[in-house]
Amino acid sequence: MYDYRNPIVLNPAAPEGALDAKLPPADDGLDVVDPARYYSKEFMQKEWTHLWPRVWILVGVTPDIKEPGDYLVHEHGHESFLVVRQDDNSIKAFYNVCPHRANQIALNSQGSVDKFTCAYHGWQFGKDGKLKCITDEQTFHPSLIAHRPGLTELRCDTIGGLIFVNMDGKAPPLKEWIGLPPGYIENYEIEQMNVVHHVNTEWLANWKTGVDAFYETYHLPHIHPQTQGVMEDFSQIDSYPNGFTRMIVPICTKSHRMEDASVNPGLQYMMMEAGMDPASYTGDADGVRVAVQQAKRARAARLGMTHYDKFTDGQLTDSWATGFFPNVQIGMHPEGVFIMRFVPHATDPERYYYDNMIMFRHVDDPNYFVPGWMGLPKDTDVTGATRPAAKRYTAGNLCDLGEVLNQDVELVANVQNGSKSRGFRGPLWSVQEGRLRHYHRELDRYLNGEK
Repeated sequence: MYDYRNPIVLNPAAPEGALDAKLPPADDGLDVVDPARYYSKEFMQKEWTHLWPRVWILVGVTPDIKEPGDYLVHEHGHESFLVVRQDDNSIKAFYNVCPHRANQIALNSQGSVDKFTCAYHGWQFGKDGKLKCITDEQTFHPSLIAHRPGLTELRCDTIGGLIFVNMDGKAPPLKEWIGLPPGYIENYEIEQMNVVHHVNTEWLANWKTGVDAFYETYHLPHIHPQTQGVMEDFSQIDSYPNGFTRMIVPICTKSHRMEDASVNPGLQYMMMEAGMDPASYTGDADGVRVAVQQAKRARAARLGMTHYDKFTDGQLTDSWATGFFPNVQIGMHPEGVFIMRFVPHATDPERYYYDNMIMFRHVDDPNYFVPGWMGLPKDTDVTGATRPAAKRYTAGNLCDLGEVLNQDVELVANVQNGSKSRGFRGPLWSVQEGRLRHYHRELDRYLNGEK
């Protein structure tokens, strides 16, 4: 029986230190946090002062800037970051603003250039951010420009195909700051994947309301009942240092709430995705998960995909939904990753941007499929030949995000409205919501000056 004294362990045989081993529970107390954190402008200002400048912020992925001169732009609240691949193949990041009159330098979300030219007055900057040319330089007093004002650089580092920046320059080195075990990210080889879908939508809630909704599976049978036929809603939850967390969500299996042991069409489809013939399967629903794991491992061996050897059996089917403090969750799978960024609004604590990138590792084989969980629109190019432009939608013009995400859009808006009620005194988190408690405890450490 699953209760607060008996958390879920998916692989009891996993040795200590293994990537799928259950960690001892974190001691995050039982505090009930003030719900004002979800709507207060004062709390939002504390975040801009004490949180965002001090953490590493995920700004992009390396497959988006493969060649020298390739760049990407990431908007984060009132800041805009410009990330550029250099001639020596290194990556630099700059504030996307001209030092002359504050015009944004790069006006597209992505591109490739030899140099950056400010559209306002024509000042030019190299890929390395250094000033190359001032229009009519002789009209400036020499003392104003003696320091040769270039783009303002900020700290930038990568791990496993993910690009991060830090604004105040005081955070520990990225690999020390990330609380995950060595190899946890790198084994997926995200640098070998391509972004095949990218949507940025404005949601009517605080960014932390969004994080909270995606950090637990407790709500699945109530908000997303259609998932019960293909995934378990009891998940293994683990808390790591520095606010990092994960939940391992078993997929290719039915929820324990369903008594029917038959193999439904959803499970049959997942077998087909793994290269199996569902008609030849003679077991029941409980055996599908293992059968799919075996089929995927055999297919990987046939295709020479040696990185599968680094994965546990559970990683071949389950979603390792991993929380990167403070505002990212990545659903990690061998075939691809589902990146969610919960980006704060510049001025409104009750709006945020849900930035979703789906990445896929294309294999030219008729038995290698795009997993259905990705929810890709029909006719999506998954070969990596083209990088789709990010589609952006305001709160009043939301696109169809798919059945599950559409349900989440409605959910977080309702939760946001309820958080301001006199009848709500703060969230009461269960063991199933332990990731939220760990996450908010780390957030408070920053805001209270403990870090």
